[in-house]
Amino acid sequence: MIHNAFSPSSKTYLFVHGAWHGAWCWNKVIPLVQAKEHKAIAVELPGHGPDNGRISQISLNDYVNAVVKTANDQIGPVILVGHSMAGIVIAQAAEKLGSKKVSALIYLDAFLPRNGESLFALVEATLQHLPPHASRKPYLVENIITAEDYQTNWVNPEMAAQIFYHDCSDEDKKFALARISQEPVAPLATPLSLTDEIYGVIPKYFILCTESQDMDKTFLSTHVPCEKVYTLASSHSPFFSMPEKLVEILTELK
Repeated sequence: MIHNAFSPSSKTYLFVHGAWHGAWCWNKVIPLVQAKEHKAIAVELPGHGPDNGRISQISLNDYVNAVVKTANDQIGPVILVGHSMAGIVIAQAAEKLGSKKVSALIYLDAFLPRNGESLFALVEATLQHLPPHASRKPYLVENIITAEDYQTNWVNPEMAAQIFYHDCSDEDKKFALARISQEPVAPLATPLSLTDEIYGVIPKYFILCTESQDMDKTFLSTHVPCEKVYTLASSHSPFFSMPEKLVEILTELK
């Protein structure tokens, strides 16, 4: 189906992957969004995918600039969709792009920041707000391995499938596990600079994955006011396990 750039109902979605992942995680989502006559682009963050040569030198600004460039290459406003870690990336990118360029921010089981917070600070706050009745799960923070120079980290390969993909097909697990990579630490430790005048006025939506086994993000869904909070009974990777349901939510936003 050919995307009609002049359709009044057509939207442009930019999908930003989370830590240790790449643009490949949106492989099922992109064609489904395009089939609904919207434009859909998966952004490859620096240091991920084929471009992983200088991963230890990557900064949050590098991430943000990649999203900003892709957004500015598009005609008209864009919707930024950030998964997990990419919540901080789309927030800072939106601040840089402005409210005329970014029509909405969608946080897919993602870190939803306030001004001055880093991802590490958000992780700490989330752990402190876990519901007391939460069942013991292999939380991600217990399975992150940090390099000796503290410049990069990665997920314990023996636990990655359970943490990220427990409800995914064996085929999708194999596909993902062959591609997850190291993550630079610097972007995760950098505080964000956000304003009420720009970031604060852009409509935000949160999709909470209620079966996610990396970390319960219920707290994050309330950390910053959102237009609406959706729930999916999925793992942290609904782009693999239930892409159709995910796309239904993404494309119903006005």
